[in-house]
This record gives sequence, C-alpha cells and structure tokens, in this order.
Amino acid sequence: MQSFLPHPWAIESKEDVLPYFDELLSRPLESAESFADFLSDCSELESALSEDMAWRYIRMTCDTQNSEHERRYLAFVQDIQPHLAAYEDRLNRKIAESQWAQKLDDSAYRIYLRGIQGAIELFRDENIDIQSQLATLAQEYSSLQGAMTVELGGETLTLQQASNRLMRTHRAEREEAWKAMSQRRLADAQALNDLFDKMVALRHQMALNAGFDNYRDYMFKALGRYDYTPSDCFAFHESVEKHVVPLHRALMEKRKAAMSLDELKPWDTSVDPEGRAPLEPFQGGEELLSKCLDILNRLDPYFHSCLETMREKGLLDLESRIGKAPGGYNYPLARTNMPFIFMNASGNLRDVETLLHEAGHAIHSFKMAPLALNGFKNTPSEVAELASMSMELISMGAWDAFFPDAESLNRAQLEQIEGVIATLPWIATVDCFQHWIYENPGHTAAERSEAWLSIQKRFGTGVVDHSGFEEALTHSWHKQLHIFEVPFYYIEYGIAQLGAIGVWMNHSQNPQLAIEQYKQFLELGYTQPIAELYQTAGVSFDFSPEHIQRLMEFTQGQWNLRQTK
Repeated sequence: MQSFLPHPWAIESKEDVLPYFDELLSRPLESAESFADFLSDCSELESALSEDMAWRYIRMTCDTQNSEHERRYLAFVQDIQPHLAAYEDRLNRKIAESQWAQKLDDSAYRIYLRGIQGAIELFRDENIDIQSQLATLAQEYSSLQGAMTVELGGETLTLQQASNRLMRTHRAEREEAWKAMSQRRLADAQALNDLFDKMVALRHQMALNAGFDNYRDYMFKALGRYDYTPSDCFAFHESVEKHVVPLHRALMEKRKAAMSLDELKPWDTSVDPEGRAPLEPFQGGEELLSKCLDILNRLDPYFHSCLETMREKGLLDLESRIGKAPGGYNYPLARTNMPFIFMNASGNLRDVETLLHEAGHAIHSFKMAPLALNGFKNTPSEVAELASMSMELISMGAWDAFFPDAESLNRAQLEQIEGVIATLPWIATVDCFQHWIYENPGHTAAERSEAWLSIQKRFGTGVVDHSGFEEALTHSWHKQLHIFEVPFYYIEYGIAQLGAIGVWMNHSQNPQLAIEQYKQFLELGYTQPIAELYQTAGVSFDFSPEHIQRLMEFTQGQWNLRQTK
C-alpha cells in the first residue's frame, strides 16, 4: 500500500506539515472505500506527527542540558503544534459529519468516533496558545527536577541515585541522605509553587473557555473518561481509606516494632526492617536488561522478543545520570509501531519493577501494532496501566533471575507486595488533592498546603513521624511529576492496580490461562469499552468496597505466605 507521507519525513516548520492537512481537508469522500482510505491517511499523519514529537521529547529528557534538544522540543510545542490544532479540529469535524461515519457500527469505530466528537466539543481557538504555554511550563518543571543533585560522601548524585542511600542499614547515613534530598527540593519550593500557580490559572481558563465550571470536569472529557465519573473516584478514595489504609498502617507498625524504634522517621521507611543490607539485584543497565529478558522469556517467549527487538534498535535508555530528567516512561513511536523505554536505574529493586512495568507498556504497543488506525491504539490510561502493572505482579515468580537464593527472592517479593499496599493510599492522596485543586482554582499557596496536609492525614498511616520536618512534608507533592505535567493522570494507576491484582490472582491459580487472557486483552487496544477490555483480561472494572476488600484479602494472604517462609 502506498504511503500518504514521505518516509523519512523531516519536519522543520509548520510549512512542512500544513499541505498534507490541506490535501485531506479538500479530498472528496464519495464512497465507503474512499472514506476508509481517508481515515487511514489521517491516521498516518497523526502517527507521523506523534512520532516526531516523541523523539523531540525523548531526546530532551535523555539530556536536559542539551540546548539544541530543548530548542527542537520547544519549537514543536510553540511554533508547530499550535498551528496544527485548528486543522486537526477541521479534520475531526469532517470525519464526524461524514455520511459514511454514521454507517460504521463496529465497536472500535464507535469508540474512535466518540473520542473525535469529544475533541470537537473541547476545541477552542483561544486554548491553543494556553496549551503551548502549559507545555513550556511543564518543560520548566522537568528542567528544574533534572538539575537537582546533592553532595554525599564526596560524590555528586542525582536524587534518584541518592535515594538508594535510604536503604542503607546505618541510620545516620539514611538520615543524612534524606535531609540532603529534602533540603535540595525545598531550595526550589518557591519556584515550583510559583510555576504551579501559573499552571492552575491557565488550566482553569482553558476549562472556562470550553464551557466547563472547572478544569476537573474539562479533563474528564479530555481524558476520555466515559466509563466512570468523579463520584466513582470518590468511591475509590473511600474504599482505599476503609480497606487499604488499615493494612498499610499495620505494615508500618510492624516495621517500627521490628526496628525497635520509638519514632519511625521518614528515612526509616525504605530500609530493610531486619537490618539486612539493601538488595542489589544488578550492576548497570546491561545486567538489568539481560535479567529482565530472562524473566520475560520464561513468562512467554513473545514478551522476550519484544524487548530484544528494542535492544537491537537502540530503543532503551535505562541508567540514571546527571542532566537526565527524572522518572520513567514508555513512549510509543506511533509510525514505526515500536516504543522507547526511558528510566533512571541506579541498582535497586525498584529499578527491576520499573523496567518490567515499562516492558508491559512496550509489549502492549507491539501487540496493538496490527490495528488499522492509530486511534485504536490510543488506549486510555486505565487500560495502558493494566498492561504494565500486571506485568510487575505476574513476573514475580521468575524474579530468581535477579535473586537466585530463596531468602533474597522471598524478600524481594515481600517488598513488591508491600509496595502495592503502600501505593494505593498514595494514589488516593494525589487524586483527591487534584480534585481539590481544580474545584478550588482561586486558592492560595497556603490553602493548597493546608489541603495537602489534610488529605495526607486522611490516607496516611499516622505512624511516620515528621516532627521537625513539617516544611518538607508540606511540599512533598512537588516530587509527583504527574501533578505538574499530566494533571489528573494518576487515579488510573489505582484503577489499574486493582485490575493487576486480579490478573495476579488468576495467574496464581492458572498461569497459562491468565497469560492468554492478558495477551488477548493487549491486542484489543482501545476497540471496546474499558469494562469489556478488563473482562477480556479476566478481571472486573469495579471500585466497590466489597471488590477492593476481596483483592486486599488475597494480597494480604500472599504477603502472609511469604512472611512465614
């Protein structure tokens, strides 16, 4: 089939792009066949633009100190993307208003057209410049975070590298590292608060421009949350508060007792409570990758082949270094149908979890590659994160690739399970905080701090003592990049974590069936409603207290099983 676009395609300015939009907008749609070709060409254009943007973002985050990478990224978000928004809206309207669109009754096209209609309803010319401003502010946040380093023991360390010291058995070393990282973050606290104030104001104005009362309601539409509502989010919060927080509190009390501490401090929460040295599952990114490949191969040879292909094509940047942006991600390359994995490995168990998590995303991208339209592959985060979080849990049985002795393997699995339990209250905290922020857009920084502390108390254990470090606790939300860069993208992790526990539960009972259901789910992309996709994976899309209680009972049972070994 002949490509609509040149390949390769160099995009230097809007003039390289607009002729293709003009051609599509002027093309007559005289038959169902011509409409199908039109959708295919629209998809190719969307994919190519997405991939061009992807590489600019990838290169910038891999080296935030490279001014040319920053210039090219900003050139896209400031000088190219704003000029495309109106054209994309006109294309969406042409698709939605076509007589041939009304005759598409396949569920995949219904979901695709629903998304297009939602984009039409949200589009406002006056928001184009605001979106560009927000992208620039998000880049400022990334640069601030990427520049954060601390001096410890004569070494200059990124905060990701320094965080490894929180697992050291000598309490004084942990305290020194935690205080150094805390002080470094606080040095930029005012700058980050000022940056966020600008973001909130711009986001609220976007919502008003589009006819919404607040940015929360705007984002529910923008994120395509057609399958649940803010009320469901509040139900999730309440269920976590009722059935997960007490379990987390019990774990923290057990930790405090095991460490024989009168006060459990924030630098005591990552170290092994029995005083054992930190787990060191690998040395360097190559060993991390090699052992994860072994795990994936044992789960399913197809999983291994996906990551091996990425290694061969140089689509991995795994190790932490100065000047590299924080965090980790899997970025789909929409035109080549392969993803890029970015992370900040520094040699700990969390790095193993992160690569397996991102591998779940990557395998999802490979499985979706045959789908006809890029829109079918644009999965909502509730679906994307089910792919990644399930991989973390179903892979645990093969973690002997990193931990050949039974004691270390058991310990690693216990830490993973405890992480699942701890993550759900944190997700509820971040999501609840974001609801408050955008329901109260005129708040002051002081009011925001008060709200954050109140919400933290609701979902916290009350066991960790922050006395003397109240300011650090007040600004602890600054490290959560989602709040700054991708607002409201966080409860998806909680929803998907519940689903992943269900996949793990199924895998513990029938591994072969669970893997097959998981693969069938992956290849569907976003061609069915979320609840049906979850059903294909063998789990329920359910936030009820009863459902969460069942999942927590299974999780606690798995923790108890390993605790007794």
